[in-house]
Amino acid sequence: MRRDLLLAAVILGLALLIGWRAPVFLTLGTLDDIATDTALLAMMALAQMLVILTRGIDLSVAAMLAFCGMAAALTGQAFPDVPVGLLLALGLGVGGILGAINGAFVAFLKVPPIVVTLASMSLYRGATFLLSGGRWVSSHDMPAAFRGFPTDRLLGMTHLVWFALLAILLAYAGLRYSRFGRSLYAYGGNPSAALYVGIAPGRVLFSVYAISGAVAGLCGALWVGRYGIAFTDAAQGFELQIIAACVIGGVSIAGGIGTVTGCLLGAIFLGMIGNALPIMAISPFWQMLISGAVILAAVMINRQKGRATKIILRPKTVTEGAR
Repeated sequence: MRRDLLLAAVILGLALLIGWRAPVFLTLGTLDDIATDTALLAMMALAQMLVILTRGIDLSVAAMLAFCGMAAALTGQAFPDVPVGLLLALGLGVGGILGAINGAFVAFLKVPPIVVTLASMSLYRGATFLLSGGRWVSSHDMPAAFRGFPTDRLLGMTHLVWFALLAILLAYAGLRYSRFGRSLYAYGGNPSAALYVGIAPGRVLFSVYAISGAVAGLCGALWVGRYGIAFTDAAQGFELQIIAACVIGGVSIAGGIGTVTGCLLGAIFLGMIGNALPIMAISPFWQMLISGAVILAAVMINRQKGRATKIILRPKTVTEGAR
């Protein structure tokens, strides 16, 4: 909680500093843009957090996003009257299948997650090229309802923001109140002990990668509708921002530690930087530099915090007790 409050204070201070340099940044219009632009990052960061809690990582999320977005775009092009809900369900379902393939390799074949998802990242990118034949699908080829849906408004907020709020609610309730959520922390904290208390590691690992894929697939359909284009290299490098949001938010890459609030704050931090740089006429390459520096700093802070915890919890030896 202390870390989340500190990160929130940093975000607030940074927002005020940017607003001082560029007052337009603190207008309601800009804040609305930040919320809309950060929604997809927040959703995928929450799904990635589930994977990282189990000491894993999913590097293929951006590739799954591109593949599912392309599938939704091509379907909308072939069937212009298809309902938007079916296109979103298509992305969700196809993404879930792709994530389940990753999960099967990790959970049942015991292949290291970084190896599986690194391979599937290239595999799914290639599959996107084969699916599309290397062609782009532009907004003119998509149903009007589909390309306008993500930014259409309900009660003053865009649909993207509502999807993100739903994801936040489900993640919070699932991790805090469900047996599955508690099993993620238990397994990530100590896999051996989790096994002894009846947690099935195969089921846990398979589930988190399937969820990660499903969320990536849904975000793929929303991404295509939001930006009005589908192409093979869509969201190239987006997986790094997703992981960065988790790490900045205090999710431990060693597993077992992480909160929904922290993950969300990490996404807001990156989203705010991404929107501030163009307003301040700063090169977008600075975002990569800043993100990399913040990730490194966050990892070092987590490492020092972990060392401090070990020192506090380490039992005294006989010699220490005598002293």
